[in-house]
Amino acid sequence: MKTIVGIQFKGGGRVYYFDPLNFNFNRGDFAIVETIRGLELGYVIIANRQVEDDELEHDLKPVVRRATEHDLEQEKKNAEQALQSFEIFKKHVKAFNLDMKPLYCEYTIDSSKVIFYYSAEDRVDFRDLLKVLAPEFKIRVELRQIGTREAARIIGGIGSCGREVCCKKHLVNFDFVTMKMAKEQGMALNTNKISGICDKLMCCIAYEHELYKELKSELPAVGQMVKTPTCDCCKVVSVDYIKRLVKTDENPNGSLTSHKVEDIEYITLNSNVKDDAEVVASIDENDEIEIVETNVVDIAKEKKERTNNRYQNHYRSTAKKQGNNNGKA
Repeated sequence: MKTIVGIQFKGGGRVYYFDPLNFNFNRGDFAIVETIRGLELGYVIIANRQVEDDELEHDLKPVVRRATEHDLEQEKKNAEQALQSFEIFKKHVKAFNLDMKPLYCEYTIDSSKVIFYYSAEDRVDFRDLLKVLAPEFKIRVELRQIGTREAARIIGGIGSCGREVCCKKHLVNFDFVTMKMAKEQGMALNTNKISGICDKLMCCIAYEHELYKELKSELPAVGQMVKTPTCDCCKVVSVDYIKRLVKTDENPNGSLTSHKVEDIEYITLNSNVKDDAEVVASIDENDEIEIVETNVVDIAKEKKERTNNRYQNHYRSTAKKQGNNNGKA
């Protein structure tokens, strides 16, 4: 067991574990930690607690210290300065006509480094840009390319549902999303309709997938034969998993009928019936239908014999024609 503290950085996103050392952190506190970007101010999202060793992906880095009032004031000054620096960065990007989209800028807590974030489809050669930025800021300048999903989290926006995008509001990690998940949820497989503002598949498809899998096991599949209060045997055409409604094709005019899933019964086909089974129906003089079930094995044997006879007749006919042609020669 190890004691950890969960810390989140600007813009939300993933929670990182650190070793709190002798500090006792509560949720809402601030701490100074060292990351690959340098010294940063972090927000405590998980108070001190113990976790199993197998829950840790790597060795814990120690917390540098608890944040002071001076650190919080310095963070505000850095945020104001970052806005001005970002405008300078955008001006130079435009001057060099670089194929990149500037996103935002941030300073480390000790103001020893400024980091500019951007997105681009391919790698960008920004060496000439750095030669201009470094003398202007007189501190270490770093440019970082991030993906479209991370960019959407930073910028934010309104999703197709009319609410703030999940990655900005509450989503911590980006889950793996596939088209198969969208298909299993009955969504229209149109990338324009199921993609977010980042042009990737919407994250909500992934974290709703388990719910739809559970609902799908409780409802009939499309194409299954069911019995409804108005039809003894009809086919399922569509399923609404959320409303638990099933639409069936049981009207001669082609219109669909909706039923609650509690009002239908599944029709299970007899597994003993073979694909090549045949049923013969005959109508006698009294207009009564007589059903005669034939033996499946006999039918298969009869089909095989007919096929063999057809092949034999074909070979005999072919040999006779070849013999006639040889006689003419």
